[in-house]
Amino acid sequence: MSEGLSQYAGRTVIVGSGIAGLMAALTLAPQPVLLLTRSTLGGETSSAWAQGGIAASLGADDSAALHLADTLAAGDGLCDADIAADIISAAPALIEALERAGVRFDRDAQGKLLFGLEAAHSRRRILHAEGDGSGAAIVKALAAAVLNTPSIAVLEGTEVRRLLTDDGVVTGLICAGQGGSFALPATNVILATGGLGGLYEATTNPSGNYGQGIMLAARAGAILTDMEFVQFHPTALSSPRRPLALVSEAVRGEGALLLNENGERFMAAVPGAELASRDIVARAIDREILRGGKVFLDARQALGTGFSARFPSIDLLCREAGIDPARELVPVRPAVHYHMGGVATDGNGRSSVPGLWVAGETACTGLHGANRLASNSLLEAAAMGMRAAVDIAAQPTSKPVTAVTSFATPALPAADPAIVRPIVSRHLGIVRHEAGLADAIHKLLPLAEQNAPASDPAIVGLAIAVFAVLRTESRGAHFRDDFQEKETVAARRRLRLSDVIAIAHDLSSPSLSSSSLARSA
Repeated sequence: MSEGLSQYAGRTVIVGSGIAGLMAALTLAPQPVLLLTRSTLGGETSSAWAQGGIAASLGADDSAALHLADTLAAGDGLCDADIAADIISAAPALIEALERAGVRFDRDAQGKLLFGLEAAHSRRRILHAEGDGSGAAIVKALAAAVLNTPSIAVLEGTEVRRLLTDDGVVTGLICAGQGGSFALPATNVILATGGLGGLYEATTNPSGNYGQGIMLAARAGAILTDMEFVQFHPTALSSPRRPLALVSEAVRGEGALLLNENGERFMAAVPGAELASRDIVARAIDREILRGGKVFLDARQALGTGFSARFPSIDLLCREAGIDPARELVPVRPAVHYHMGGVATDGNGRSSVPGLWVAGETACTGLHGANRLASNSLLEAAAMGMRAAVDIAAQPTSKPVTAVTSFATPALPAADPAIVRPIVSRHLGIVRHEAGLADAIHKLLPLAEQNAPASDPAIVGLAIAVFAVLRTESRGAHFRDDFQEKETVAARRRLRLSDVIAIAHDLSSPSLSSSSLARSA
């Protein structure tokens, strides 16, 4: 295996084949790149499952300033305003780059871009490709472009188990493929591995995505930030299917209503109603379900027989569950959909570990703050994949590459989140409280400190729990029923894995409270 890998020595290694990874690879061309993907190219990625499109303020009645204002409002005080303005203002050039790569956004008969409306947006600014199959259409086009680019080599069926460092600097990766474990030298690595929805029992993400990139970066010493902010999409299709099918926010953007089992429109009196920010809608639906009720999406009057033409993918998912959305109520429930936190990066995707860039949902740039604005995620993924690539291309090319044979490949078990999911789902959900968070930490800490299949997922879950217990307020997607008010000053917290582990041990001490630790951490 090592002899075959020698041809890749000195290449930038990109881990992940969603939009961030694909855009990074294409942007680096003609510089040689090796793209590693656990599945097939573009397969099992959250990007490919995205029904929503890309938020871009290109309409005649829109502007980057309006888009920024909506983003900051949704972020509930925790956005990095400079980063957010920078990414949002790049949207026009980004859309052009995607179209040059082969993406075809939906247009009207006159060839003008069509814009959709989603929650917490003050304008119609969501661009779609093939309707509600946007993510799949974009990934398909970018994957085809990658395969047609000679400078990009792709290794499918390859999982990265660890990043290798020397004196805190990236030197390579330990991978597992069909031929077993192997080491790969690299001095420039981009992690673009997606989110952590697979840690939860109710998610719209691929179940294998448990936060691998966060785990890899954390074990390598990278700083993590905002790990407590996990976004629940309000309207997953309530069915036995796992992962849960998503019913895009765009359906509500077209006028569909939320009703309980009594036919009451329970969001009617809430500012923004069905198009309030996702955290507000998700908690409202959760309250209806917790009282023993049911929640439905009613698109019969707003869309009726036009549902299948406007949302063909969702129509198919509903019919698979035995529901005709044109004529029947669609049962919905909240499910984990996106993670606002992750590996702390700067505006070029650089992490705190030299040689390691992070892009997409694995990263935390500060764009999303405490609550992601709908369809900003694909915008960020594409933008930061490109920026990480541009930054790497500007790096000196004289970095020494260690020979493959000098690396040991320790026995590392394949990760299995099965033991972790019930703990995370119970205690790190839509509503949190100190006793539940303490129980999660108590159960996850020993798992995280082992070398077992549950250890890697447990590290990610433990980080969420520790960040959550330290945030003694409710803000955005983080809601504590024991601390329901916001702090006067919105503060972000940055911790390394060593800090997370140390705080978890301190929290096990009966003499220390979470509020005292929060003040000192």
